[in-house]
Amino acid sequence: MTASRTLALTEKLISLSSITPDDKGCQQHLIDLLTPLGFVCETIISNGVTNLWARRGTTSPVFVFAGHTDVVPTGPVEQWRSLPFIPTLRDGKLYGRGAADMKTSIAAMVVACEEFIAATPDHSGSIAFLITSDEEGPAVDGTVVVCEQLKARGEQIDYCLVGEPTSSAELGDMIKNGRRGSLSGRLTVKGVQGHIAYPQLAKNPIHLAAQAIADLVAERWDDGNEYYLPTSWQMSNINAGTGANNVIPGEMVIDFNFRFSTASTDEGLRARVHAILDQYDFPYDLQWTLSGQAFLTPRGSLSDALSDAIIEETGITTELSTTGGTSDGRFIAQICPQVIEFGPPNASIHKIDEHIELRHIDPLKNIYRRTLEHLLPA
Repeated sequence: MTASRTLALTEKLISLSSITPDDKGCQQHLIDLLTPLGFVCETIISNGVTNLWARRGTTSPVFVFAGHTDVVPTGPVEQWRSLPFIPTLRDGKLYGRGAADMKTSIAAMVVACEEFIAATPDHSGSIAFLITSDEEGPAVDGTVVVCEQLKARGEQIDYCLVGEPTSSAELGDMIKNGRRGSLSGRLTVKGVQGHIAYPQLAKNPIHLAAQAIADLVAERWDDGNEYYLPTSWQMSNINAGTGANNVIPGEMVIDFNFRFSTASTDEGLRARVHAILDQYDFPYDLQWTLSGQAFLTPRGSLSDALSDAIIEETGITTELSTTGGTSDGRFIAQICPQVIEFGPPNASIHKIDEHIELRHIDPLKNIYRRTLEHLLPA
């Protein structure tokens, strides 16, 4: 296979305007390519979300390529230099929505499998694909649904490589071996509204909660660990008052978020927040939303195989990192002991004129193929 094969498949996928949760036929195109390679393909529909589970082989270890065919909305089309769903080559780059996040990765995975299977038809273990159209959206009917079904069926996954765009300045300079958890809270502090000239007849919720807020800001939630910085607590919104400068507000609402490491648990963080608030005598209501658990894959056979593949292909010694937002790796980590994310540079993701440099496309495919060669030899 040549670089043009991966490029052509990437262009085909970009041309399918698969804005969350509409897959637009991307996964059917993948099925058409994977079936002749010996993959048994299963489409799993959940509330309008299209998911694909495809597996070649019945033995262990099971190596899974994971990713998403959905993309974020384009934003103002008139601000793009070329139409976002017409793949365009310009100045050594491929432009289009999904070029970096993550249709190039999916194309590279498929072509890597084509090359690997052609060269090693009797490879050990099994290869699988877990693809969703709900990663950029609510993520409640996508990867998590497939993982639940696999768990219920007793299907074991040993390695999972997620094609998220993790590289920074150069292809291969960073891979993700974990992600922080995300826990949000909405704190409503109850007061008594009144005229600001008669404070004795009112209770100002801002004043009532001021010291508790200061305590939350000052709290050190954990010290992190070898792979994670300490857990972060940040307020994103504070709302109180009627807009008038002579009215004491009746309540205050604070939105906040934890990005937490594996040194903490969401249950422990919730308990500590309540303990701080309960030190002070004011009524409040606190609603929690857990967006994702933290997960971590310590250095092991998968990260070693991928790191070796990167240095063989690019000469770059990669960095293991847990920075960034959440990904579907958080769901896969519940059923797979080794989950690593790796893909192209991420500087243009979700932006106007999203793109990937052409010089990265073939090496990305080669890194994926080399990783298979390391882990599933004949």
